[in-house]
Amino acid sequence: MPADSRLVYSTDSGRVCPDCRQPVLQCLCRAEVVSGTPDGVVKVSRETQGRGGKAVTVVRGLGLAGEALTALAKALKAACGSGGTAKDGVVEIQGDHVAKVVAWLQARGRTVKRAGG
Repeated sequence: MPADSRLVYSTDSGRVCPDCRQPVLQCLCRAEVVSGTPDGVVKVSRETQGRGGKAVTVVRGLGLAGEALTALAKALKAACGSGGTAKDGVVEIQGDHVAKVVAWLQARGRTVKRAGG
């Protein structure tokens, strides 16, 4: 086996992080990356690129990971009445709900900035 090859999947634990070689759900290096923005501001934007023209509201810089991120995403989806996902420290809500998300986060004490156009 070459020295530069990396394990990416194991039948025992599923997907494996290529850097720390832990199962993705227990990854140590990803937990460090999802620390949020240095200035502590949550950025909310609307994106359509790569989504077939469909608008998606993207929330970055929350500084949450795992269960906390999933719980916040669930609450945001319920507040917007829409679907979405939470992955890699980013929450995506289907549809253009930037104003609702900004108001919802500000009501809960977060410093929020609308990013993009």
